[in-house]
Amino acid sequence: MAFCPNCGAEVQGRFCAKCGSPVAAAAEPGGGAQASGAIPPPPAAQTAQAGMADNMAAALCYLLGVLTGILFLVLEPYSRNKTIRFHAFQSIFVWVGALAAWIAVTIISIILSPIPFAGFMISVVLHFGLGLGLFILWLMLMYKAYNNERWVLPVVGPLAEKQA
Repeated sequence: MAFCPNCGAEVQGRFCAKCGSPVAAAAEPGGGAQASGAIPPPPAAQTAQAGMADNMAAALCYLLGVLTGILFLVLEPYSRNKTIRFHAFQSIFVWVGALAAWIAVTIISIILSPIPFAGFMISVVLHFGLGLGLFILWLMLMYKAYNNERWVLPVVGPLAEKQA
């Protein structure tokens, strides 16, 4: 039994069935390395691609908001990619804006709290609406980034493009 010197696969005949490279006389029965008792060569090392695909990294920029946005701005192979930088900055700006909106809704709820029942109901509807809207926005941003679509949001998108 002989092995291909190129990919390390087992060879039967003159050519490797896996990579197609020609094999020397060692593949012939009764000759070469097998007859001399030599150890067959190990399989060729597979070179791993560093990092992940750009679309996956862009989608992950939105996963934990500001935290993953900053993380992808700091990590070396991704900090040089203009698309990933755009998504990271847009993620940061969106979630800072979301925090400001959440604070504004909370202040409105506090102002409406003296109204016995209507103030509470308005507060619940505002918080639920904001939460649901942010959840849908978060899903859409990750979906668009994963599909390599550059979805520029109205206010924070141009800011992110300038930073990227």
